[in-house]
Amino acid sequence: MSPPITSQPEEDETVATEGSESTEVFDDHPPARFIWEIENCSGFKDKCFYTDSVIAGGYKWRVLIYPNGDNVEDHLSMYLHSDDSRTLPHGCSIYAKFSLSVVNQMHHSLNVRNGLTYICLTLTRREMFIPSVLISMYYLADTQHLFEFTSRTNDLGFKSFMPLSELYDEGRGYNVNDTCIIEAVITVRRSTVDYLSLCSRKETGYVGLKNQGATHYLNSYLQTLYHIPYLKKAVYLFPTTGNDMPSGSIPLELQSLFYKLQFSGTSVATEELTKSFGLDTYESFKKHDVQEFSRVLTEKLEEKYKLCTLVVTLAQGSNVEGLIKQLFEGHNMKYVECVNVHYISIRKQTFSCLQLDVKGCRGVYASFDKYTEVERLEGGSRYRAGPHGLQDAEKRLMFIDFPPVLQLQLKRFEYDPIQDTMVKINNRYQFPLRLDLDREDGKYLSPLANRSFRNLYTLHSVLVHSGEAHDGHYYAYIRPTLSDQWFKFDDERVTKEEDIKRVMSELYGGKKLHEANLGVNSTPSDYTKNSTACMLVYIRESEKARILCKVNEMDMAEHLRVACDRDLHKQIGKDVHFDLVDLDKVCCFHMQNHTSFALFQEEVARVLGVPVQYQRFWLWEKRSNQSYRPVRPLTPQEKDLPVGYIRKFSDMVKNAELHLFLEVEVGWDLQPMPLPEKTEEEIMLFFIFYDREKEELRYVGRLFVKGTGKPIDILSKLKQLAGIEQGEQIELVEEICFTPNLECVHIDEMLTFKENELQDGDIICFAKVVNVENTGTLLS
Repeated sequence: MSPPITSQPEEDETVATEGSESTEVFDDHPPARFIWEIENCSGFKDKCFYTDSVIAGGYKWRVLIYPNGDNVEDHLSMYLHSDDSRTLPHGCSIYAKFSLSVVNQMHHSLNVRNGLTYICLTLTRREMFIPSVLISMYYLADTQHLFEFTSRTNDLGFKSFMPLSELYDEGRGYNVNDTCIIEAVITVRRSTVDYLSLCSRKETGYVGLKNQGATHYLNSYLQTLYHIPYLKKAVYLFPTTGNDMPSGSIPLELQSLFYKLQFSGTSVATEELTKSFGLDTYESFKKHDVQEFSRVLTEKLEEKYKLCTLVVTLAQGSNVEGLIKQLFEGHNMKYVECVNVHYISIRKQTFSCLQLDVKGCRGVYASFDKYTEVERLEGGSRYRAGPHGLQDAEKRLMFIDFPPVLQLQLKRFEYDPIQDTMVKINNRYQFPLRLDLDREDGKYLSPLANRSFRNLYTLHSVLVHSGEAHDGHYYAYIRPTLSDQWFKFDDERVTKEEDIKRVMSELYGGKKLHEANLGVNSTPSDYTKNSTACMLVYIRESEKARILCKVNEMDMAEHLRVACDRDLHKQIGKDVHFDLVDLDKVCCFHMQNHTSFALFQEEVARVLGVPVQYQRFWLWEKRSNQSYRPVRPLTPQEKDLPVGYIRKFSDMVKNAELHLFLEVEVGWDLQPMPLPEKTEEEIMLFFIFYDREKEELRYVGRLFVKGTGKPIDILSKLKQLAGIEQGEQIELVEEICFTPNLECVHIDEMLTFKENELQDGDIICFAKVVNVENTGTLLS
């Protein structure tokens, strides 16, 4: 075998997808092309061998070749192998697009190229069994995915690459003088491995939020809210049910998001929450910032509480209404006193977030001084004092009370009339770890203020803006338990911060200490720190125990996703090609963990129209091969328990949701009817029909069969379900799994179901038997 010939194409070179009408330019490493000459092809008797290693995108790659097929007869098998993926930590990946070719040495236009460069990962795993016609149909359905190489999956490619009869036919040009030429084109994503994102739960105990492109301000604020346990408990107790439409229910989606942040092993997506805000485009995100988002979110949650009569009972047993207000809402008074006549005006105001001036202030205390300073109203700005007319007066703001959680928005942005644009203020601005708002004998407090408790606060989180007014990025520093350990939450990345004093000093803004070394050609922005605090969140020290309360599992709203036959009919062949259903697209119910299962069943009856007496619920189970199937019905004893305990009997205890399959029997009029009793020897199987002519999959139903029965006994019923002639022949395969490797096995019609190793929840795919020479069998 000769060494590979390497070709690095120009940056704008693209790789065409087989079957696509256009090419796509990737903002990644440029595609790299490699060619190997393999001599003495007929002499290879080994089961498989590797080519020499090459480098693409900074990683080592080889082609794995099975000259006589990888458990397939009469076909060449080829896979791209990643050497470096073996050393990756668990959960980390390398992403690449690639194509493999056998070069036709006589006519290059006839190269056999499986140029499926952008195909969905699950369809290109080693040792997969899949109908060849179905491959073509599914591969072209999604052309936007990269291949993913991990420590467990480092060989991806093509099992039945090309017939050996064509490869060794010298007249065809693929094997000339017993020499074959293999070509690979590999495009590696430039930032392929994000260890901090994928491994943050293990390293820090927390996970990040995925950035949708311009949602970094949202992510930083959501992380701040999530790490206020008292608020998290309140969100879990929102009275949301299946009636709340996810696209319009902010509390429902916030529940789901917090739940996933608590239980997910990797970063969490925010698309459903942003949709509930009406933010579903990049431009929508750009029109907001953290200040605007915090205001809207608070208002929406308060509105939800106004619509509810729920009284939230928290850990310390106090009955609390309007929890959002109690956490974030404070009061001040606008005090105006005339100088020359006896006239005083007092107006009480509420706030949930104070906006403090940065310009002209050295720090938070200076901003509070400016916020409460006396303003003279005279001349053209005199005050209208009722019957006294316009009068000279003094006006000031004084605080009646501060909230337990104090949010301070720092006014880092202002409009510059000269430039006619918003500009960022990077002046040095200090903020303390402990904030005393009773300082100087309560100089900020009004005579109406309650002086029986201290307004002494501890810094909980700092939201940071890096960049300029129109081009920046948000992230947050948070200490969830108010200990000395701070964490940096930067979208998907969560890291520990060891030197918080240095970090905070940097976030003050101001001039860089090393400005003398910046050079004569530096711009003014080079001399300033552009990563500055834009929002501070403080927690009152006297209420730390209450606000940092423990959030127990029974405080949470259980998210129950219920799938039934109608979901399978709707999704299989359209949204789902393997397994049964996408559970993110089925009906979701949100019930308090202490709610009885009987009440949950009544809610299902109301929403789905299935009477309680006609419902039978099955638990789902993730099997050792990573497939996901309904495994068994709930027992009568389990149905007597609260919904929060049902999940304990599922293998998905660490999942953010409880998944159930609702079995419903319908009559000729499609109305629910009584369910037959299930015996121990009966097995529930799901059946999918593959229509070769239309190249589509279709769910046709489920059947209960006796384990001692044989598949041949139900062939007539299956033909009836699929709507095909009784005289047609059909073949059956069992879908074992589709990740990490797609695998199906043939079902022997003459063996019993138990001998075929079938069990509850298994999926049987069947199709008409046609001319094998033209189309192959279902497993080809």
